[in-house]
Amino acid sequence: MALMTPDQYEDSLKKRNPRVFMNGNKVESILENKNTRTVVEANKASYAWALDPKYKDIMTVFSPLVGEVVNRYTYLSASIDDLVKKAQAGTFTSEMLGTCIYRCVGYDALHSLASTTWEMDRDLGTEYYPRFIEFLKTVQKKDLSIAGALTEPRGRRNQKTLEWPDPYFSLKVVDKKKEGIVVRGAKINISGAYACHELVVLPQSAHSKEEGDYAIAFAIPPDTKGITFVCQYTPFSAERELSEDIEELGNPLFGQRETSMVIFEDVFVPWEKVFHCGETPYSAKLVTRFARTHRMTCGGTCKVGFMNQIIGAARLIQEYKGLEKTPHINEQLAEMVVLRETGRACGLAAAQKGVEEPPGSGVFLPDELMGNVAKLNICNAFWRVMALAGDIGGGLVVTMPSLKELKNPEVKGYIEEFYSFGSDEPTENILKVHKALQHWTAGLHGVGTWHGAGPVMAQKIMLQRIVNYDHEKELVKRTLNLKEKKKK
Repeated sequence: MALMTPDQYEDSLKKRNPRVFMNGNKVESILENKNTRTVVEANKASYAWALDPKYKDIMTVFSPLVGEVVNRYTYLSASIDDLVKKAQAGTFTSEMLGTCIYRCVGYDALHSLASTTWEMDRDLGTEYYPRFIEFLKTVQKKDLSIAGALTEPRGRRNQKTLEWPDPYFSLKVVDKKKEGIVVRGAKINISGAYACHELVVLPQSAHSKEEGDYAIAFAIPPDTKGITFVCQYTPFSAERELSEDIEELGNPLFGQRETSMVIFEDVFVPWEKVFHCGETPYSAKLVTRFARTHRMTCGGTCKVGFMNQIIGAARLIQEYKGLEKTPHINEQLAEMVVLRETGRACGLAAAQKGVEEPPGSGVFLPDELMGNVAKLNICNAFWRVMALAGDIGGGLVVTMPSLKELKNPEVKGYIEEFYSFGSDEPTENILKVHKALQHWTAGLHGVGTWHGAGPVMAQKIMLQRIVNYDHEKELVKRTLNLKEKKKK
């Protein structure tokens, strides 16, 4: 089988040396830095699950492309069933990790590339699709972790790309050679890219004919010369850095979502890894096909898993406090379940209504309407679930002491007495669950959920573009037996 073990994945990272900065300092090793390590652990889990008989049906699949069983996160959906399994994998990995599965954006980017390179070759006579397939074979055979990169700094939104004072606000080709291209610019808010094997880059937006130098897609190892990562840094980053024991953190092993800006300073990309270069009408297709795939993932699948974690923590606190029969808390938990299941239903509907796109490509993408509806629903639902959980958790969620006080002989007795709520549950457990809700309700996930895969307005704009009201109008016309318009 073309499956890597967790240890092999970690060993493969030891052979790489990406240029990474965090909090003003160079990260000498992403394996040893406490914050970047969480990304490594999350990816390691995806390798472990693929080898576990309990999870093989969801985390692995037979690939006709290489004639072997491969990790789900390297596989192209070729049927409705594949899309459903993809959706289920999104929920499974997120509820198990309590944070991002950092392979998912690259996974969705592979779908967009396969679909669009096939179409470009058909329409333009290019040779991108065979090139992409050779790349994908390598990814599957070696079980590589793929990160995806779309979002860019960009200039003022009321100006066109060519009007920006800095031409590198969007990633740009600055030279074309016989061996490949040279690119300059940056991508921002990119999840876990420094711990991948290949970074797959897509354009962020549509491009006009004059913007051909910005119409690029390619794959590149993260330690390629000229690539620099500048990592996010938050109070949660500082907390993890200062922590002597990760067990006192809200998500001990996997942490909060870790992202970075990826700077490309005259980076050379060989032609065999270039999948789009100057064909401006297809930039928009690369973006929209990625979005319809990722919005199913980001909306109706992974956030369902996150909500499972939140609901579980809220229910435990209810039990610790002896509030199992309190009507308004039971109503709040029920509302959280309804919101979760609405998200799940939208995600599965996007998968079930998926289609081969374009016909003949062999690539199945989720339904565009339902994918956007899934993400739009989950944006608001997740904030509501966070609010409900915060209400159930109470003020302790944001006022709790450090778990170190349980080792402080001066106050340990008080902590154990007054934070036990009269329960026979160990006070350490009670504090850890409150810390978990702090991680969810007072952390980075609210804004991250709102903006991941595009903010709410992006989904609203897309819905306005794709919804056709002819069916609904005809229903009313037929019901009311409306007369035809007068001829002019």
